[in-house]
Order: sequence, then structure tokens, then C-alpha cells
Amino acid sequence: MTRFKDQLHRTFHLNKVPRRIVSLVPSQTELLCDLGLEDRIVGITKFCVHPTPLLSTKKIVGGTKQVNYDKIKALQPDIILCNKEENAKDMISELEQIAPVHISDIYTIDDSLELICMYGEIFNIPDQANTLIKGIKKSKSEFEDYMSIKPLKTVAYFIWKSPWMVAGNENFINHLLVQNKLDNVFAHQSRYPEIDIEKITIKPELIFLSSEPFPFKNKHIKEVQAYFPNSKIILVDGEMFSWYGSRLLKAFDYFKGLSEICRDH
Repeated sequence: MTRFKDQLHRTFHLNKVPRRIVSLVPSQTELLCDLGLEDRIVGITKFCVHPTPLLSTKKIVGGTKQVNYDKIKALQPDIILCNKEENAKDMISELEQIAPVHISDIYTIDDSLELICMYGEIFNIPDQANTLIKGIKKSKSEFEDYMSIKPLKTVAYFIWKSPWMVAGNENFINHLLVQNKLDNVFAHQSRYPEIDIEKITIKPELIFLSSEPFPFKNKHIKEVQAYFPNSKIILVDGEMFSWYGSRLLKAFDYFKGLSEICRDH
């Protein structure tokens, strides 16, 4: 029996290298596949849309907030992968009655790299994990060089409508905004605050409307523009800002293109 710790410093034990994995976090499901572990995944959420074939080849056990415990139990998982932000505490307690649970807790890129390293140890794939970590570090370094002369701009990052909600501080989105040399005007508020858009006095240079969790579209730009007539409003790929893990390999190139759009303002 081998002892491991997750990112909440909780201890759990495994009798063997896990061969049957239930993943309840979309970005972590994608990470598992990019680490070569797709064949070991037996259960996923309905939001685990990457890579595309998964929804038709794996058992869907629910969403990130509610799951069917009987379905998960029937899959006889060796381990269940969760996240502090995505999965509720009472859910974790129920899942621990089925199998060992690993919980991630991601605020920074370093946290993401730590998670990849943990998966390398848990699933006995250290070489694959190290290769991915090196690739992400290289992409990050190249992006930092690219952004070294870019001017700082202010931004508001919208994640929801009715009620209007934005990304504040203490989350991965805000961390990536900082990496993009963007000053989040709501960084003085914690997590994902609800705002009264009609009473907002802050006028950021840029407003990002994210593709998730609320699917902002072109039709919403005009609506938001009425409240921020002097701001440049941009639809952004929410997965690039909130899917940690292997998505970071693609994210930095996406951010380069986004910086050019922002610069035009």
C-alpha cells in the first residue's frame, strides 16, 4: 500500500497503480488523455468534451456538481479525481465511500505543474508527466519574452449573465490575466463576485466575455457595450483561461493572438 497526498494535503492510500479512473473535472480529463491515460478512464462528466470522442466512449456519471453515485460505484474505480472548486464537499464525502479521492486545488500555473507531477507519480508515468511539464514551461517562457514590451491594460472578465458575474481574485482566471499583463479591475473582490452592471463606475479599457460557463456570443457585445461605451469588448475562449493542465500548451499561443487584438484598442 502506497501513501499519497493531494493538493489539499489530504492523505490517501492506493494498493496498486490505478487502472480504472473516474474523472469529475473536464480539464483534468483532458490532461489524463494527453498523458496517455485515456484507456484507463472509465467514467467522466457530461462536460468532459475534450478530446471529442470521450462522450461516446466513456460512461457519463453526471456533471461536476451532481453525480450518480450508483453509476460510479458500478464502474469499480481505483481512484476518483476531483477539484476543490468544481466538486462540492458533501460530494467528496460520498465518493470516498466508493474509492480513494484525489482533490486538486489550482490557483496558479505552478499549481497546475504540481498536479501534473502528482499524476505522474500516482499513475506511474513520470516520463510523460515530465515531458508535459517541460513543454508548458517552454511555452510559458516564450510567451513571457513575447509580452515583455506589451503595455499594461485594465480588464473586466465576465463569466455569467443574469446575474452578471465576473472573475475576481483568488482563481486561475485572474492568475492568467496577470500573465497576460492585464490589470483585473475586480481583483479587489474575491472569487467570482456578482455585480450590478447598471451601477458600475469602473471603466476598464478591455472587457472579456468568456465562452464559459455562460456562453457569451456576438449578440451580447452590443448589450454590454451600452454600459461600457469606451471599452473594447472581446469574446474570449474560456477554456484557455480556466482549463489548467495540458491545455496550457495551447493557451500561450492563443494569448499571443489575443494580445494583438487587445493592442489595437
